[in-house]
Amino acid sequence: MGLEIISRVLPGIGVCQEVPLHGGRRVGIVTRRNGQREIVVYDEDGDGAAATVSLNEDEANVVAELLGAPQLMVRLADLQRQADDVVTEQLPLSAESPYDGRALGDTQARTRTGASIVAVLRHGTTHPSPGPEFTLHAGDLIVSVGTREGLDHLARLLDGSG
Repeated sequence: MGLEIISRVLPGIGVCQEVPLHGGRRVGIVTRRNGQREIVVYDEDGDGAAATVSLNEDEANVVAELLGAPQLMVRLADLQRQADDVVTEQLPLSAESPYDGRALGDTQARTRTGASIVAVLRHGTTHPSPGPEFTLHAGDLIVSVGTREGLDHLARLLDGSG
């Protein structure tokens, strides 16, 4: 990626993670000990805050979603371009799926198909790296990586036809 994230402990406050921007300025994310987060844009000298925005948990999650989800898809697409035999696909989970309402681990997807489920998209929210206890629901988009054959097998597994 090329950017170095600088982490600093803020005694009695929390942690600040700063990222240098292309124009020489910096932006930081302060995570307070109480869980509150703030976005800090430093002034041009880098000595003080030019602007600060406080975020509650829901707002922080939405901002993370807006910044993170597209990047996940870009990285997966880059991976696909780098390796012709690796395919990335979003597979819908229908209401007729035998896995609607069941834990992801029940699918045994990786063992049975060789494909990996790397995220689940649900109602505009990305759930990256879902664990085996993650419950699947009709309407989910299952972000998967594998060979064409493996993803075809996974699609059949999820829809109950194979």
